[in-house]
Amino acid sequence: MSGSAVPAASMDPAFDRAAVEAFLIHEADLIDRRDFEAWLALYTDDCRYWVPLEEDQADPQHTVSLIYDDRKLLETRVRRLGHPRIHAQAPPSRTLHTVANVIVEPEPEDGRIVVRSSQIVAEYRQNRTRLFAGRCTHRLEAQGGSYRIAFKRIDLIDSEGENRGIPIIL
Repeated sequence: MSGSAVPAASMDPAFDRAAVEAFLIHEADLIDRRDFEAWLALYTDDCRYWVPLEEDQADPQHTVSLIYDDRKLLETRVRRLGHPRIHAQAPPSRTLHTVANVIVEPEPEDGRIVVRSSQIVAEYRQNRTRLFAGRCTHRLEAQGGSYRIAFKRIDLIDSEGENRGIPIIL
């Protein structure tokens, strides 16, 4: 694509790349501020949140994943993170999410906007910093001037490496 070319998707009046990117940044900010209830409200009732174990993993149902949550499991995760005696988060982690390289697919999938991005999450806890880096795929539903997340997949670049658990929301 030449420097002056505009992606075809941006010519669609229903497409607003800046709004999609702002939404992803808002999601990351809610997590970093530990506003997990507001973060959870971004998700649809039939949502899926997936962190595959293997590169190019195609199926979360018949293979092991690091995380594969539906709405009920996300609610449980949020409830645990809010509990004052959660062992894995005593003291609570501080996180910083960086979202970059946002690409909105030109064709909606089942009426949902497919967004690909890169994400780096820094977690600081107990005098140690860990980094999680990966490629994200969101499927968003346009709703009331904003979006809701129907699906989020985080493909960590080191998913098959040593993993001491992921006690945070990526």
